[in-house]
Amino acid sequence: MTRVVHSTLCKVFAIVLVIIGIGATIGGTYDHGYVTDQLSQEKIAMPPEQALKTQEMKDALAKYEGQQMTTGPQAEAFANHFIYVHMMNTSSGKTYQEVSGEYTTKCSADDATKNTDECKKLDAIRQNLFMGDSLRGMLLNAYGWWLVGTIAIWAGVACIVLGVVLAVLGWGVFRTKKDVPQA
Repeated sequence: MTRVVHSTLCKVFAIVLVIIGIGATIGGTYDHGYVTDQLSQEKIAMPPEQALKTQEMKDALAKYEGQQMTTGPQAEAFANHFIYVHMMNTSSGKTYQEVSGEYTTKCSADDATKNTDECKKLDAIRQNLFMGDSLRGMLLNAYGWWLVGTIAIWAGVACIVLGVVLAVLGWGVFRTKKDVPQA
């Protein structure tokens, strides 16, 4: 009786896991394709070696030099090791929130104050940081969905492998006498 229960459970879970695995693998592959299509439309070229000023930039981006951005890992590297570094260099390490707060405090009194060189400079830095944060957010979003797709693919593969193991157990090891054809 126990052998029949184990055999039946193995067969049922084998079928379910293989179906889930195939679905997860297809979903993850679709996700990768979608991210690649969207990044390809933007026609972003990864920076050449001479644009990589720091060792951290070189370590993260040299392997992608001159390639078109089409993958999540490329988007993450570009966002965190190129755009972010330029943003921090432009603003002396200040974030958008800090520069915007400083701009609001110093330059919102009246129109005469807004036209000073310092306010113009703060406004330019503020706009640069805003655009940089927006670009980073979009690229890191692409990376996040690429990562979800990768996890789905590997989870799907694991489910398929486990399903096959359970199938071998259900239709092989736990095979009952009534499953065996009589001679």
